[in-house]
Amino acid sequence: MSAGLPLPYRVATLLYAFDRQERVLLLERLREPNRGLWSPPGGKLHTDLGESPHQCAIREAGEELGVRLSVADLHLTGMVSESGYEGAAHWLMFLFEIRTRLSACPPDMAEGRFRFVAREELPSLALPVTDRERIWPWFWAHRGGFFAAHCCCLGGDQHQWTLETSRPAC
Repeated sequence: MSAGLPLPYRVATLLYAFDRQERVLLLERLREPNRGLWSPPGGKLHTDLGESPHQCAIREAGEELGVRLSVADLHLTGMVSESGYEGAAHWLMFLFEIRTRLSACPPDMAEGRFRFVAREELPSLALPVTDRERIWPWFWAHRGGFFAAHCCCLGGDQHQWTLETSRPAC
C-alpha cells in the first residue's frame, strides 16, 4: 500500500503505563486492529467532539485502566503516522507515558486482557509488526524525550519508515 489511497484517517492514543518494578502494561487485544496481539492500551480520539490527544489519553486511562489522570500525569513521548495500515486506514497515534506508577493490573475487559511485562519479555510476545520493528525501539530510545515517525505500509510485513523528529531525553 502507498500514501494517497482513499482510506479513512483514524487518530488514537496509546498509553505506556508502568508498575513500580518498571514493567509495562500491555493488552492482549480481542478486537481489531491487532486482534490476538499485545499492545499498549489506548483508543480512538473522539474527533467529532473536538477531543484533544491529551483529553483522549485521560479518558482512555479512566475507561480502560480505572485511573484518574490530569495533563500533568502524561508525557508525550512520540507521534507515529501510518499510511495504508493493513490496507484499511491511515493512522495518527500519540504515544503517552503515564508518569504515575500503577499499583495493580487492571481487570480484563471487553477489549482484552492486561498483563505487566518486563522489557526483556517483549521479544517473546506476539506484537504488531510495526511495534516490534520500530515503535518499541524508538519508545525506549526516546523515553523522557520525544520522537515523530512515519510508516508507509507497503503491504504484508513490508514497511518504509522515516524518523522525522528525534529528541532523546537529556
